[in-house]
Amino acid sequence: MLDLDFIRKNPDAVRKAIADKSDKVDIDKVLELDKERRQIITSIDNLRSQRKKSSEEIAKLKKEKKDADELVKQMKAVGDEISALETKSQAIEKSFTELISFIPNIPAADVPVGKGEADNVEVRHWGPPDHPVVRAGEHRKYDFTPATHWDIGQKLGIIQSERASKISGSGFILLSGQGARLERALINFMLDMHIKQHGFTEIMPPFLVNRQTMYATGQLPKLEADMYKTAEEDMFLIPTAEVPLTNIWRDEVIPEDKLPLYYVAATPCFRREAGSYGKDTRGIIRVHQFNKVEMVKFVHPDTSFDELEKLVRCAEAVLQALELEYRVVKLCTTEMSFSSATTYDLEAYAPGVGRYLEVSSCGNFTDFQARRGNIRFRGKDGKSRLVHTLNGSGVALPRTLITLLETHQQPDGSVIIPKALRPYMDGVERIG
Repeated sequence: MLDLDFIRKNPDAVRKAIADKSDKVDIDKVLELDKERRQIITSIDNLRSQRKKSSEEIAKLKKEKKDADELVKQMKAVGDEISALETKSQAIEKSFTELISFIPNIPAADVPVGKGEADNVEVRHWGPPDHPVVRAGEHRKYDFTPATHWDIGQKLGIIQSERASKISGSGFILLSGQGARLERALINFMLDMHIKQHGFTEIMPPFLVNRQTMYATGQLPKLEADMYKTAEEDMFLIPTAEVPLTNIWRDEVIPEDKLPLYYVAATPCFRREAGSYGKDTRGIIRVHQFNKVEMVKFVHPDTSFDELEKLVRCAEAVLQALELEYRVVKLCTTEMSFSSATTYDLEAYAPGVGRYLEVSSCGNFTDFQARRGNIRFRGKDGKSRLVHTLNGSGVALPRTLITLLETHQQPDGSVIIPKALRPYMDGVERIG
């Protein structure tokens, strides 16, 4: 959520941010409601002050055994007016809160303004030493036509999409045997890297969260249609571990000497993908349930953009260890999330499907989530300020699994396990 005083003083900047992110919020209506609510609050305060004085005068008249009926009548009228204004204030406050909740975060100054994916900016490429990526458009050369992950998975018996559909419907995954083991190995490998090498603290959070938790990170109210929820308890299945991890410090004050705080968690993620009907129907590129290792940071505002660069490098380290070709892309305004001020995507190349797949998204949310969740730190001067929050996939499955299978496939249909992952597979070097 944006600072209300900032909106009042910079309405044109807010309008531009809304337009750049292709959102639609009537800022004039927001300011009109804000003005009206403040006027009502002032009127209520004045009437309460008047009622207090009248009460004191009535008490004085009664003590002197004088007639106070007229003043009592006037005070009752004041009370009725206060009640009417309070009812009106509640209605205005509800409309105001709903409108302001749809205002997105302001993009950072260096974020490219764009209308779609084509306006994202490539920052760098990386390829393993045996097939480095020299420039855009160059990829590893194979002596055979690379197969897709769905063909690899079917031939090896490790991806069983038909059985997943039988159990749950389209958009779900069933991995078996070495496929399930490979996914578990990837999760453990990534967790160990982020904990041992990058200094993150592992968390095992709840997978069901309440409405306030979803609101704090910005999923609600805008993205409710994409969420799975339980009707009776009004609880939500998490779309990412970012949600519970960021809310660990909701409504709390962090001592400044504890910053920065780094958390990592491996969780299932649940997304309805309501707006993506018909996209990526083959294979396991777009699914409703998937596993992801997520990194979250709580940092001092002065260091948040430096911390974002470090976060991206943490995600890159995973892809480099798995010997996967990837690129880092800076997202344009319309491609960023509602809550983000700056976002980098890491896209790993899948030679079978012949395209880059997003496997990580790393963003700086500045104080946007912290304001919604009331997450503060107390400085040495004793004053409390909003922290900055960051999060990034470190990294997401199954797309990392897809790129691993397609990148390391062999002419005989087997798949070589990257050396860094073999200790997590009990030394297995190849799936075949």
